[in-house]
Amino acid sequence: MSKNIFLRLDWLSILIFLLLVSFGILSIYSTTFSEIHVSIFNWSTPAGKQFLIFTFCLLLLPLILLINPNIFEHLSTVFYVLSLVSLIGLFVFGEKINGALSWYLIGGFSFQPSEFAKITTAILVSKSLSSIQIDLNKTSDLIKIILSIIIPVILIFLQPDAGSGIVFFGLIFVLIREGLDIRVLYLGLLLVLLFILSLLFNPIGLSIAILVIFLLVYRLIVRTYPKTNKKPFILVFGISALFIFSVDFIFNSVFEQRHRDRFNIVLGLETDSKGIGYNINQSKIAIGSGGFLGKGFLNGTQTKGGFVPEQHSDYIFSTIGEEWGFLGSFTLIILYTILILRIIFRAEKQTQPFPRIFSYSFASMLFVHFFINIGMTLGLVPTVGIPLPFISYGGTNLLAFSIMLFIYLNLDSNRLN
Repeated sequence: MSKNIFLRLDWLSILIFLLLVSFGILSIYSTTFSEIHVSIFNWSTPAGKQFLIFTFCLLLLPLILLINPNIFEHLSTVFYVLSLVSLIGLFVFGEKINGALSWYLIGGFSFQPSEFAKITTAILVSKSLSSIQIDLNKTSDLIKIILSIIIPVILIFLQPDAGSGIVFFGLIFVLIREGLDIRVLYLGLLLVLLFILSLLFNPIGLSIAILVIFLLVYRLIVRTYPKTNKKPFILVFGISALFIFSVDFIFNSVFEQRHRDRFNIVLGLETDSKGIGYNINQSKIAIGSGGFLGKGFLNGTQTKGGFVPEQHSDYIFSTIGEEWGFLGSFTLIILYTILILRIIFRAEKQTQPFPRIFSYSFASMLFVHFFINIGMTLGLVPTVGIPLPFISYGGTNLLAFSIMLFIYLNLDSNRLN
């Protein structure tokens, strides 16, 4: 590694990465602690395996930093196609774990290709958006970009692994940053809101209420801007009404029963603290019992009692809340926030589009993982099986997010200004 690159490295992001992974290994150790396996360096334990993967990631860091940054852009299509092949291969050679055909088992190690599809899709999208001919407000160009995102999502949903697939939709923030009309985001948020409201209220009554709101908003706008075109309002209302009446079909025919149950639990339509809602209920109990300072490392009663399933992976934030309390949980959230904002801030300093877009893609996927995972443990969003990056147990996820971080560091340290 040259001295120039060493000096230009984003050391704050590296420090946060080291803190998060170290804290994650300690939390995994706590959730899986056994009097038989006391050492954190026991490679047969989850904490030991995570530490081993972490060590491998550290060995990869200088190698990725030394790669010519143009390689990522030039080989973007090759990387992307290989990731699609690995996703398709699951339906022939994959192993089903927890109901999803998402894994390859090779020599005692498991490998989840959807994690690496996030990297390759981010690279391909970055390459595609870097083209000066691309105009995201031109339908044909937008369709090309959307297809490159949707194809791996469909393959992942078919496994089925809804959690990993949802993460790709975080790239909408990247598209908006690169020129997509922000009204697309507003429309997307409107559809999410309508989806939730349609589960709570009668579709006819909801449609009437939406119509009244649209008419009031239109009248207020017309008073200020008399020449306002009413066609967009009619179009948005029409789409909204059609969507409202389609929600029942989508919810009951497309979603699996376990997903329907989790939505019903979160929305308060069902109460099932011993069945499908058990995880969320126990997670909230664990976090709440931590108080302000927590019960201390290895002293969590919910953790030690094994009351929260998957506590070392998807629900690891409940362990942090119980053992480290509000102070520890808040500190963790601040670290993620600083890291995400840091990546975005330095991305804006890039003079070339590819490194800027990839940095935004990485920050967006990191945010979606972070937001949904913590939302799951707090009962704010349905459980969809998304790990907390750098913290949750899972070698493939840790390796994939580490590689994305290292590529970002490479691109950032090689920026021209």
